[in-house]
Amino acid sequence: MGNQILLENIEKCVICDGNTRHPLFFCLDYTVSKKYFEIVICDNCGFAFTSPRPAAKDLGYYYESDEYISHSNTSKGFISRLYQTVRKHTLKKKLQLINRESAKGNLLDIGCGTGEFMNTVKQDGWIPVGIEPSASARKQCEDNYSLDVREESSLNSLAPQSFDVITMWHVLEHVPNLRERVQKLKELLKNDGVIIIAVPNRNSDDAKHYQMHWAAYDVPRHLWHFRVQDMRSLVEKDGLSLVKVLPMKFDSYYVSMLSEKYKTGSSNLVSALWRGWLSNKKAGKEGASSLIYIIRHKK
Repeated sequence: MGNQILLENIEKCVICDGNTRHPLFFCLDYTVSKKYFEIVICDNCGFAFTSPRPAAKDLGYYYESDEYISHSNTSKGFISRLYQTVRKHTLKKKLQLINRESAKGNLLDIGCGTGEFMNTVKQDGWIPVGIEPSASARKQCEDNYSLDVREESSLNSLAPQSFDVITMWHVLEHVPNLRERVQKLKELLKNDGVIIIAVPNRNSDDAKHYQMHWAAYDVPRHLWHFRVQDMRSLVEKDGLSLVKVLPMKFDSYYVSMLSEKYKTGSSNLVSALWRGWLSNKKAGKEGASSLIYIIRHKK
């Protein structure tokens, strides 16, 4: 199937509507197709995106791998086992975060994967609804946790202003229609609600170090490659406000281990841990490998 997929060019920058760009570099899809995809940068605002890219109808092919952990929940291999261990800790941190930002109520988790976060908040008294395009991941949500998880098309049937919290944990970078998705988030959010989005940060030290081998570029599944200024410009276009940026410190270690593997053929644990530590040390508040954005309606 991979040989039959046609690629489409992104003609205009979704942030500023600029129509000229320059190449950043070609990255290899290490997970599925083993093909190269180009990342380009808008000449006007500096936003980076994958172009050309597979059409939306063909993107599902690039998720067909047991190594794609958010859909398979695999524990195969050292890195996947480590991911599972760290996830237990980060689930507690995510729960603490949403409880700080909002009173308990209705929560929408878009791209909920196999449902571990949704199950965590459900046990804490939240009323969660999940959106997940993968049928196999939805089945795991239902079989393992009896969660209310729906197909992506169900976003259009949800009532406006019905959610206190909307979360997208490492999901927005996968969404083909970026502007339309942000507009939908605003529509579904209550007036005093909060949107919490986590995405990789291409301005991080580990991204600059590994360059085209940086695992969080993850082409062609990752369509958009954000910096803080990109996220701020994106949400402000639709009357939202970026009110807080928080680091995801564990991501620098996980991403560095994958990046070492991509660059050298080995996980090089010592080098990866050193690079992850160094990246966090240099990060400050807005330079971590992945960032959490707290977004609200503009006052």
